[in-house]
Amino acid sequence: MVGPEARIVARLATQILIPIGQSLPAVLLVVTYSRAARRDLRNVCRAHEESVVRQFGRAALFAGTEFGAFQALRLQEKHGLDVQLERVEPFERSDAPERVREAARVYENREQAATPYSRFAAGRDLPTAAAMRGEEL
Repeated sequence: MVGPEARIVARLATQILIPIGQSLPAVLLVVTYSRAARRDLRNVCRAHEESVVRQFGRAALFAGTEFGAFQALRLQEKHGLDVQLERVEPFERSDAPERVREAARVYENREQAATPYSRFAAGRDLPTAAAMRGEEL
């Protein structure tokens, strides 16, 4: 298996593919790791468009329905470890601690766009990047 873990792809998929402000129920992320699995994923997406929330390259988001789960599971049944599945929950601002939301707000409103966060946060009452990296949400 080559590539990032499905949970990393899941996080990126929700950030990139689900428009900001749009509320969606849980979806299923299907990530493929072989040509044959990608081919079959494309075929399933074409044949069952109503179950596909978004498709991109070697991954797709399926509706969080029993039929979406059926399609995802049949791909995994056929291709084994070449298909990884994750349930993706929409990320809400309130899911992050207040200190992280505040840090993001203040940093994005900085005067110098090229200032890296570590330099910006130094001397301010903001969490360090290292501290945030070590904390689970």
